[in-house]
Amino acid sequence: MIYNKTVSLQTADYLLGIRAVKLSPRDLFTWASGIKSPIYCDNRVTLSFPAIRTFIKENFVNAITEKFEKPDLIAGVATGGIPQGALVAEELSLPFVYVRTSKKDHGLTNLIEGRVEHGQKVVVVEDLISTGSSSLEAVRALQESGCIVIGMVAIFTYNLPVSISRFKEAGCPLITLTDYEILIEKAYKTNYINEDDLKVLREFKTSLSK
Repeated sequence: MIYNKTVSLQTADYLLGIRAVKLSPRDLFTWASGIKSPIYCDNRVTLSFPAIRTFIKENFVNAITEKFEKPDLIAGVATGGIPQGALVAEELSLPFVYVRTSKKDHGLTNLIEGRVEHGQKVVVVEDLISTGSSSLEAVRALQESGCIVIGMVAIFTYNLPVSISRFKEAGCPLITLTDYEILIEKAYKTNYINEDDLKVLREFKTSLSK
């Protein structure tokens, strides 16, 4: 679910304004999951804009404070969730770790970088949710290390049924700053895309909902 409507609209406006979102209804992108998509969202671009970076950090902090019990630890998901997670942890004066996509093949072969302790309550920070697979792998890694994951925050979600189902099954509450529906409507209203593009983007979402 989105944190709140006002923040969602502003986040969408920021992402479109700095062209973190690429909309290409005719020349499709390929996601890491293999899905062919007319939209690609690169939230790492926000790090280059201090005011937007701060806006995201502050609203992550607000969402965590309002929606979850006080965590003991903040964890970022590699790679997109690492910088924002570190900023959030700094703001909340909490320890920070990050979760790799796979174990290192050398040294200590860590999957989680940083120190975790059994029983710590953790909020996970992610930049984007598509199918939810990689995000929930990070959740499982933390749980297997003895942590209690109380929720996740992310900048953006495509609101795909498969991700909604996976988060529900995992028992991991998800709060995002904005989502697919709000973003494409904002893109249309600000002439970022035209009516034909909007139709393609809606049809794409419908096709993944079947």
